[in-house]
Amino acid sequence: MTDVVKWGIIGAGDVTETKSGPAFYKTEHSSLIAIMRRNEAKAEDYARRHNVSKYYTNADELINDPEINAIYVATPPSSHKEYALKALQAGKPVYVEKPMAMNYPECKEMIEAAKKADQKLFVAYYRRGLPYFLKVKELLEEQSIGDILNVSVKLFKTPQPSDHQKDTHTWRIDKAIAGEGYFYDLAPHTLDILDFLLGEIEEAKGFSTNRGNLYEVKDTLACILKFKSGAIGVGEWCFVTSKNSARDSVIITGTKGEIRFSTFAFTPIQLQTNTISETFDIASPEHIQQPLIQIIVDELRGIGKCPSTGDSGARTSMIMDMILGNDLDFLNYT
Repeated sequence: MTDVVKWGIIGAGDVTETKSGPAFYKTEHSSLIAIMRRNEAKAEDYARRHNVSKYYTNADELINDPEINAIYVATPPSSHKEYALKALQAGKPVYVEKPMAMNYPECKEMIEAAKKADQKLFVAYYRRGLPYFLKVKELLEEQSIGDILNVSVKLFKTPQPSDHQKDTHTWRIDKAIAGEGYFYDLAPHTLDILDFLLGEIEEAKGFSTNRGNLYEVKDTLACILKFKSGAIGVGEWCFVTSKNSARDSVIITGTKGEIRFSTFAFTPIQLQTNTISETFDIASPEHIQQPLIQIIVDELRGIGKCPSTGDSGARTSMIMDMILGNDLDFLNYT
């Protein structure tokens, strides 16, 4: 057990500017010791602006810094496994960005490495720590809508301006770096929160295609989900819709009513039954990962348990593999 968790960040890019980076030095019993970025000028600038005492351009040097006792991997997905394995082998717990890795087999390697090193492995599915989703979980646990029957997910988005020109494409739609594009970037947040709210998904079947022809990865996907509880679900994702078709909705239907909310827009939660109609407007914190980071810091100090682990993160990667039809020999998934 440690009194203060001293973090090093590998990949101090845009995602860490507000969402996560400041949380490491604003969270109780937590400090940010060093950051790593390959571009030295950008690394130095980040460290200066965030008042971080050390910066590196080499991940191995950060991992082996004796002052650091926990590692946050915030690089694109293609390098999650590499850096997580190195940090775990160095005897340091790891908090890795989502998706956990490029596929389920890589996740399993990371889990096994954590067991071998006797270290903790957490995944940045930070919605598990946000008051907004904890309210949905509370309503479900109170049986506000009775027994769960099904869930419907829709995420339709318009193309990014950069999607229209190949020379301006984001790395998020480079399959070698990020997997299956915006689906890999956004869908896991929803699939993971459904695992948290409704229990494990045991099977998924999907269809995927490219309808916009703006890039090579899939832009339109649909699936059916079967939960261990017996509930079923459907999911639809499209990243090339018109502006008036854009939507972000999750509807959980039970025997007594339904709950409506969103994954990214944080629209007011709506509870509707035959006798109740309530709305809950719950704001997100400035640093959206801070609640989960606080939970992780507490666990590393011997207090409580974090709900977003290597095991839960791997389940979400497995479901994405199922939806995309990747390696459907389920014997390899056990």
